Amino acid sequence: MVPTARKIRAILLSGMLSVALAVSGLTAHASAGATAQLNAAQIITDMGAGWNLGNQLEANADGYPGETAWGNPTVTQALIDKVKAAGFNTIRIPVSYLRSIGPGPDYTISSSWLNRIQEVVNYAYNRGMYVVLNIHGDGYKTIPYSWLICDAADQTTIKAKYQKTWQQIASRFQNYDQHLIFESMNEEFDGQYGNPTQPCYSNINSYNQIFVDTARRSGGNNGSRWLLVPGWNTNIDYTTGNYGFVIPTDSYRSPTIPSGEQRIMISVHYYDPWDFAGEENGTITQWGRAATNPSRKSTWGQEDYMDAQLKKTYDKFAVRGYPVVVGEYGSIDKSSFDSSNNRYRADFARTMVSTAKKYGSATVYWDNGVNGQYGLGLFNRSTNTVTQPGIISAIMSALGGPGSATRYEAEVSPAVCTGTIDSNWSGYSGTGFCNGDNTVGAYAQFAVNASTAGTATLRVQFANGAATARPASLIVNGSTVQTPSFEGTGAWTTWVAKTLTVTLNAGGNTIRFNPTTAGGLPNIDYLEVTPSS
Repeated sequence: MVPTARKIRAILLSGMLSVALAVSGLTAHASAGATAQLNAAQIITDMGAGWNLGNQLEANADGYPGETAWGNPTVTQALIDKVKAAGFNTIRIPVSYLRSIGPGPDYTISSSWLNRIQEVVNYAYNRGMYVVLNIHGDGYKTIPYSWLICDAADQTTIKAKYQKTWQQIASRFQNYDQHLIFESMNEEFDGQYGNPTQPCYSNINSYNQIFVDTARRSGGNNGSRWLLVPGWNTNIDYTTGNYGFVIPTDSYRSPTIPSGEQRIMISVHYYDPWDFAGEENGTITQWGRAATNPSRKSTWGQEDYMDAQLKKTYDKFAVRGYPVVVGEYGSIDKSSFDSSNNRYRADFARTMVSTAKKYGSATVYWDNGVNGQYGLGLFNRSTNTVTQPGIISAIMSALGGPGSATRYEAEVSPAVCTGTIDSNWSGYSGTGFCNGDNTVGAYAQFAVNASTAGTATLRVQFANGAATARPASLIVNGSTVQTPSFEGTGAWTTWVAKTLTVTLNAGGNTIRFNPTTAGGLPNIDYLEVTPSS
């Protein structure tokens, strides 16, 4: 994400090592996994949930990179440990170089800056996490001393500088295994939010090609490393559509890579609809079909749009073996205008992660280190504490896994719904919702498979749209657990707050919502089950 002037203002309101010490941070983890080569599906799954160390190593003061320049504290191992403990397995580290790069023809990067970058990389890498390392702010016209400008006149000089910069980065990290992913650049475009232009797009393609060739020829594990490249401004439409994006060739890759596999990823970002996700006002504060106030909900960019956008990336790239990474997504905090906003921010994150999983993509949440109004922070970087547990829980529940909350969705009309889950509490089956349709005798039923017997906590979300919701009984494996309803009569339009603990058998279980009147059920968006034992 570009740090606009207003974004920097929000941030303001809210020891370098020697080369020997920096290199010593590379533990046995690198050499031990040097030969590991994961294919597209494997690495996307292994990356798990991702988090951006945003507005930190890409921050600068008058063009000189500095991690505290935009108001965030110095990055520590304790912070990264807290991020890992929260469940994230991938950290994207945006980096700006700017005036740390010396004059040509060598364009030598300041050794102290490169050492510090390596130290921060090691904080995550040495914990077994994936790290995405990029060149971030050097392509923004709004950043002082930026130089990777696709519509600038002297492209020969720009490309020479870009090649030398990546040569130094790739050489420094050549012995790291596949847990380190290089990303060529960030949101590269001409600065105008319209259709892509030429020759600017051709120059972006050239940068990506220079990046791939340089990384591959720099030695060590770089011959088989996964490399991540964006299209125009990381925009899905301008990358998947007929606007000029070209996947770089990979002529110098290691012969150890199977001929039928790729080692190039495609980077996209997602902040739609912008009036909810990024526009700094209190007008649009709700998102998704659980929204209760139509005047606070955008007229576009809901679940169906998100699904269609990510399907484009799947159809264009994933089916050809090029995995997609949603390198940034998120929505700013507007809870000062609407106390329910964080619930919709969690819904947005949950839907993004689950939809990306459906289409074989990885996701990396954009955390800018800012908490409070318009912030995107999930953690307080000064105290190393979690500030948005609801959003983090939503991200982890969308991925599933042992001990995580798992959402079951299904779509059968008019009202008989079935959902399934596998034996290790991960994944879900089906999409959409149970349409109650006020049908006489309608019910919603979910099948839950458990590897062992135990207890679980249930939460259910009833969709907006029913004028008068009917109370319902909850029946688990034929026995009534609660009647007549969760919250009593009236409209069910938000999360049920009560904690409902049920006992599940080993193997198959049936969770059913029965109406207690002839009128049927309201729409049920989804059921969430969290195993407690």
